[in-house]
Amino acid sequence: MGPAAEAQETCFLRGSCVLAVSSSPLFEGILDLRSRRSRTMKEQGSRIIFLFLFALVLVALTSCNSERENSAAEAPPPTTVVPDVNVDLLAVDHPEQFPVATANLYAAAPTLVVTGVVSPDISRSVPVISLASGRVVAIHARMGDAVKKGQLLLSVRSDDVTGGFSDYRKAVADETLARTQLERAADLYSHGAIAQNDLQIAQDAEAKAKVDVETTEEHLRLLGNDPDKPKGIVDIYAPITGVITDQQVTNAAGVQGLGSNPFTISDLSYVWVICDVYENDLAGVHIGEAAEIKLNAYPDQTISGTISNIGAILDPSIRTAKVRVEVRNPGFMRPGMFATAKFSGLKKQVHVAIPASAILHIHDRDWVYVPAPERKFRRVEVVSGATLPGRLQEITAGIEPGQQVITNALVLQHTHDE
Repeated sequence: MGPAAEAQETCFLRGSCVLAVSSSPLFEGILDLRSRRSRTMKEQGSRIIFLFLFALVLVALTSCNSERENSAAEAPPPTTVVPDVNVDLLAVDHPEQFPVATANLYAAAPTLVVTGVVSPDISRSVPVISLASGRVVAIHARMGDAVKKGQLLLSVRSDDVTGGFSDYRKAVADETLARTQLERAADLYSHGAIAQNDLQIAQDAEAKAKVDVETTEEHLRLLGNDPDKPKGIVDIYAPITGVITDQQVTNAAGVQGLGSNPFTISDLSYVWVICDVYENDLAGVHIGEAAEIKLNAYPDQTISGTISNIGAILDPSIRTAKVRVEVRNPGFMRPGMFATAKFSGLKKQVHVAIPASAILHIHDRDWVYVPAPERKFRRVEVVSGATLPGRLQEITAGIEPGQQVITNALVLQHTHDE
């Protein structure tokens, strides 16, 4: 038998033995015991794995807690939030040391303040004219001078005066001849030597000669000359009392008679203040209302005036109308001066008045302090108006009538700062 056959026979025998053994009851018992042991070992292995995993989880949790504790130990302390300080509330220890005042009602008309310029009253400005043409030989007054009525202003050499005197002398000679002829005609007519018609002709000639004398004489007087004192110079005098506000002539200049005005004299006893009022403010301005005028040169002087005219045409560039205020000149108002005019409306408005010392000016705003609970004072913003007599200040918004305010806000503020 060969080796292969022997191996096959051996395996067959071993298989037969195994089959025989496995079919025996003893072998079945051994197998059952082994299966129970294997299940028991599996269960123990599962328990061991579960315990191992549970131990890993505990270790992980412990490490996380330790890391948290370390991070918490290394983190900065928590931030403490401090509440903001209310600057509008001031706490004091003795509030009774600060006196208070009650806001009272104050009725006043609404006001409008505008700027203007002093100008002469046109109706009181008179041009100085010369009826004679010629050349100026002397000027006796200058622009800006105060002159009296009848004062000599300038002298003009004129050929019109020479011609006027010539006409006057001729008229006087003609009148003398006509009067002599009339006397002769009257004598002849009384003796019946001439007819009545000849007498009437002589009377007419003498009457016309008188008219010529009177006309030429008046012409000389209009030229500024005395017919009894012939000369070739025309003297021009001031027609009114006032101030020379315009001069259009110089020495050796020519005068063209009625074609030029050498001087203009203005009566400055009354002047105009011409103001520019914006379109939106015209509703509060009315003719006949009073106005208070203050000059920049004399800020302490208040002058009363009356609105006499409101311009009918607006300036298209700045949208203003010219408002004319008529003012009696106290003596120091000069044309060209800058002025401010305050117009007061007819309908009065009610506002609050408090002591001026109760107002505190901070950062271009006005504030007052009012009493608050728990020994505190509250700062309240207000809107100030006009300054009132008696050291009072008008308040247009911020507090109500009857509300109490600290009389001296500045002292309270300094006390709190200290």
